[in-house]
Amino acid sequence: MKANHNSLAIIFDADGTLLDSMYIWQELGGRYLRSIDVIPERNLSKILYPMSLEQSCAYLQAHYVPERSIDEIRQGIVRMIQDFYIDEVELKDGVKNFIDSMRQKNIPMVIATAGDRILLNAALERNKIANYFEAVFTCSELETTKHEPKIYLACAEFLGLAPEYIAVFEDSLFAIETAKAAGFITFGVEDESNVYEREKIIEVADYYVDFR
Repeated sequence: MKANHNSLAIIFDADGTLLDSMYIWQELGGRYLRSIDVIPERNLSKILYPMSLEQSCAYLQAHYVPERSIDEIRQGIVRMIQDFYIDEVELKDGVKNFIDSMRQKNIPMVIATAGDRILLNAALERNKIANYFEAVFTCSELETTKHEPKIYLACAEFLGLAPEYIAVFEDSLFAIETAKAAGFITFGVEDESNVYEREKIIEVADYYVDFR
């Protein structure tokens, strides 16, 4: 369905915006170690936070499980991520009510995510909101990141609207900056993971929202 030029459409980020999922990335190292009966250090999440997945796996091998290969550790962590999205992740508080109200107003909604399509679809289906969205766009399929506007512009083309008619809901500062620079209406979304940059998000975004 395409929107006409007098209407508004919405592009939603997924992780940290629709889904209460950001904490899993902070807990992965500890979860993995506990799953193999190894006790993690108390500040492990802070140590791993700036690292890539490969760097995190190398750290876990060097400091905890030298008998396991980095690839074995990576595979174990990837399985945990898959299980989380398929069986555990929930919507953020207030999201269902908000998207219900948008659907009642016939506002087209799409998702632009840096995450995996299959895992996202599983999470949307389990939380019974998959049919709320006209389409899902992923950075990997478009060979881009949210440091550039390609994914948002692809959404705009699909919706048949210029950026100034489309609201982008994001929880991360750099994505908000990208969307705003491309001419979209920007909504910063409250999330525990962005507390450290909340003031800057409020300053940059056109609006700031908490769905609760």
